[in-house]
Amino acid sequence: MVYSAVGPQAIDPSEVLARVGSSEDGASILFLGVVRSHADGRDVTGMRYDSYVEMAESVLAEIAKEAAERAGTDRLAVVHRVGDLEVGEVSVAIAVSSPHRAESFDASRYVIEEIKKRLPVWKKERYVDGPSEWVAGTVPPGTGAPTVEHR
Repeated sequence: MVYSAVGPQAIDPSEVLARVGSSEDGASILFLGVVRSHADGRDVTGMRYDSYVEMAESVLAEIAKEAAERAGTDRLAVVHRVGDLEVGEVSVAIAVSSPHRAESFDASRYVIEEIKKRLPVWKKERYVDGPSEWVAGTVPPGTGAPTVEHR
């Protein structure tokens, strides 16, 4: 069953991974996006994710469904956190299982790239040396998508 959620609760990676997997699957993977201690040469103390949660939940469900269809599996779970997070906390978790690893890796990659492009969630980094700043989103190089500022 495809599962997606957006909310302020801390993400437990083992709970997300437990939502996928079957005796038919030879691959189960878990991707975690974690708040890091630096960005663009500046030390970061944490960040805030803001969202219109109802819209974000709808868009994330759409992304998850698309990824599952592309991978040929319905065993996919994705959770995105909103609110204030500290360095080291999980901001997004994606779990996928499928008969073969390629499909799981591809589905996970699709989900995170589409989150970056489409999910109405915005992040504001808190810096050690000064004020917080909203971060403009970008499309990572090598994905085949145009490099545009998005969020």
